[in-house]
Amino acid sequence: MCGKKINIKQKLNFKKRALRSYFLHIEMDNGMENITDVQKQFLNNGMVYLQMRLPIEKITEGFENTLREKIERNIFRANIREAELKDLSIITDIYNKSWLTSSTPFRPIQRGTLKKIFNDQNTVFLIANIYGGDGGFVILDFEGENNEYGVIAGLGVLPRFQGKGLGTILGMAAWNYFKEKGLKELRCEVYEDNQKSYSFIKGLNFKEFERIVYRIDDNELH
Repeated sequence: MCGKKINIKQKLNFKKRALRSYFLHIEMDNGMENITDVQKQFLNNGMVYLQMRLPIEKITEGFENTLREKIERNIFRANIREAELKDLSIITDIYNKSWLTSSTPFRPIQRGTLKKIFNDQNTVFLIANIYGGDGGFVILDFEGENNEYGVIAGLGVLPRFQGKGLGTILGMAAWNYFKEKGLKELRCEVYEDNQKSYSFIKGLNFKEFERIVYRIDDNELH
């Protein structure tokens, strides 16, 4: 999955188009005179995302055991599998339901959008199955000139399983996947006002190293 170098500029443009679609959604659905103060802030100032990273060498056996002990206290067990094309409708449903409890600006995603991401040969979707049903997913990506960085590009958990360790299970599945590929560092980003997600990512030992503002203006990333 990680044999080809990624066109980083193309991925950034895709990110900007997705965000621009969110802003367009605000304008078309509500009208500029009816949007909320929070939405006005996004339109005027952009959206700040914290860039987080975790060197593979920091994922020690002791830290992994600590996380496993926390997970084992939960009553459920999750089976992780790599997603297939037929799973995209399930992932779309989980995504749209999971973000309803988030403070991150949200617009429902369409299956077609996920399919474009899924078809990128550098992207992998993992799904967590609980009690015979799918309860969460994580999207993995490869970045860097030599695909040396493993990126957790997205993670979603159904509301009824949130706060019960399923996100941690998916996080560990992600870094195990990347470790097997011989990568040197894991990365992800989180919206600055999403304290719940930030606390979760920080709890996995990720550290902030940069902040990026995604703006409605398509000319530059600041």
